[in-house]
Amino acid sequence: MTSTATSSNPETAASAAADRRRWFALAIVMTAAFMDLVDVTIVNIAIPSIQKDTGASFSSIQWITAGYALAFAAGLITGGRLGDIHGRKKLFLLGIGGFTLASALCGFAANPEMLVASRILQGAMAAMMVPQVLSIVHATFPAHERGKVFGLFGAVVGLGAVSGPLLGALLTEWNLFGLEWRPIFLINLPVGIAGLILGTKFISESKAPRALKLDLVGVVLVTLGLLMLLYPLTRGRELGWPLWGYLSMAGSVLVFGGLIAYERMKARRDGSPLIELSLFKVKSFAAGIAVQATFGVGLGIFFLVWTLYMQIGLGWSALRAGLTGVPFSIAVSVAAGLSVQKLVPRFGRKVLQAGALTMVAGLLIYIWEADHYGMAIASWQMALPLVVMGLGMGLIVAPLTDAVLSEVPKEHSGSASGLINTVQQMGNALGLGLVSVVFFGSIGDGLVPPQLNQAFADGFEHSLWYVAGVLAVIFVVMFALPARPQQHVEGAIDEAELLDLTKSAQPV
Repeated sequence: MTSTATSSNPETAASAAADRRRWFALAIVMTAAFMDLVDVTIVNIAIPSIQKDTGASFSSIQWITAGYALAFAAGLITGGRLGDIHGRKKLFLLGIGGFTLASALCGFAANPEMLVASRILQGAMAAMMVPQVLSIVHATFPAHERGKVFGLFGAVVGLGAVSGPLLGALLTEWNLFGLEWRPIFLINLPVGIAGLILGTKFISESKAPRALKLDLVGVVLVTLGLLMLLYPLTRGRELGWPLWGYLSMAGSVLVFGGLIAYERMKARRDGSPLIELSLFKVKSFAAGIAVQATFGVGLGIFFLVWTLYMQIGLGWSALRAGLTGVPFSIAVSVAAGLSVQKLVPRFGRKVLQAGALTMVAGLLIYIWEADHYGMAIASWQMALPLVVMGLGMGLIVAPLTDAVLSEVPKEHSGSASGLINTVQQMGNALGLGLVSVVFFGSIGDGLVPPQLNQAFADGFEHSLWYVAGVLAVIFVVMFALPARPQQHVEGAIDEAELLDLTKSAQPV
């Protein structure tokens, strides 16, 4: 009787329908976040196959990964701001539609140049899509339900980190319809189209009540400065380090100086700069930004070089390389959970510093094993250094944003979190650019197997010393972080923490 009465009540029925709609909306935006995370990790494992099939140069290979990271970094803050101004649903649908189109262009790329251009477009569309995911969740779910929602997000992040390399390896190995590596991009098409159709139906529109203005000049200056720095780094060795490359890199310093001057003027004029420079007066934030940028550099170098070492240096298949990385991803997920829930509340900053030293220990074990076993090294022998490195990375990535934001004024937490993630992605792009110097720079020209295989193995060991040096710098800079990050009120999760949740595992 009660059941019949309840179901016949129009208000109750409408409430139930609204409840179902928001959970459908959550599934859609989580799928989009998963698609972005997988797309970052899926490409590295297929790079040797791409190079073999398209004849791409090593600089093109770098830009296939660095172009995505650069476009994503340059557009993150802008994408979030556009959603606040024009509507998060509208920007999300535009982003997922563009991401799907760019994936198709990647999958059907006729040459390396088209693939690089399509990857840059894909990164720009991801920058439009990803910030809306968290804003939509924030606008759709009440505060008391967000803990459950963000727990689901954490699971999606972990799943994306583990499944990306494996999925990339399987799709490459299967060579579906004779398409070689192309299915790693084409798999996004049905997922993206479904997200576009269902998102139109189930996601509710929302805007910021007082959105800041868009700082287009700031975006242009950031992108220009990075291009002037990265392009000569990736092409310099191939072109014989021409004079214009050095001039371009020197000029990037002037562009970044101009960016700082302009952002100061923009803050005075209308209070809506791309970069909130006043944040850098907070010592822990300035140190945290330095840690994020440097960490991104180290990861950018390691993951690309590691893939090339396993598949070109050791001659392993994509599937074997993908499976070899599983212990690393699992270790990251386990340590990330422990660090946030158990360790950081008790030991504070020391946990992050222990993570940096643990990663260095893992790298040193890896260097020793690579030298000791040489070309005969087996996957199971790599498991120990990879688990040690993964545990160290997990201790850092999960609690780092909270440590960096702990002394930032609450009204600037959204801007600060966006800047943290942008800087990490820019660091990642810079690290990918530096691969040309620290890895390819140690490999001679005109080599043929087996000399080429040995050169790649030697180059890998050489690169690991650079990554260890980067982590040693991070350990020192971490002393400027607060000894114990301020604790948030139980159950209260702000938008800044949400933004970092989807990005913390992305470099894997």
